[in-house]
Amino acid sequence: MKREQLEHVLRAASHVAGDPEILVIGSQAILGGIPEHRLPPAATASMEVDVAFFDDPDDFKADQVDGAIGELSPFHDEFGYYAQGVSVSTATLPAGWRDRLVLVDTAGTRPGRGYLLEPHDCVVSKLVAGREKDLAFAAALLEAGLIDPAVIAERIGTLNVAPALLQRLRSWIATYGGGVER
Repeated sequence: MKREQLEHVLRAASHVAGDPEILVIGSQAILGGIPEHRLPPAATASMEVDVAFFDDPDDFKADQVDGAIGELSPFHDEFGYYAQGVSVSTATLPAGWRDRLVLVDTAGTRPGRGYLLEPHDCVVSKLVAGREKDLAFAAALLEAGLIDPAVIAERIGTLNVAPALLQRLRSWIATYGGGVER
């Protein structure tokens, strides 16, 4: 996915939901914190933007987005990418993540504004999810030198997760982060 495509999704999601404040919590949040030309292909491979709304307690807005511009919608058919409406609670995130959001507010997003996870927070959430594609995403960013393994390790330490998951995350960062472990 390209930054221009992300902005298009933000614009469309804002129109569909009638809400300009959009949170991007999936892998394509990386497009807010790191210039697209610096990203490895594995970081921009997804054609899906996970969008949530801060004021959506019953996920009504997320459901509207799914129906209008989600997977297999006419929007998806026409453009080749789509939004998936999700809940803010979908991702497990490190403490303080809201204070580190990256604002994407351009002519291409209006009337919407995207609040995208800071790259390290995005990687931590992907490591928690732990699917093969999530681990490949995280490894590609580490290998490209675009995220700091020490910051990832520090943020992993702030998670409120089961001890077994915390150990899996610490082992991953020790293996892939050049021996960094906290």
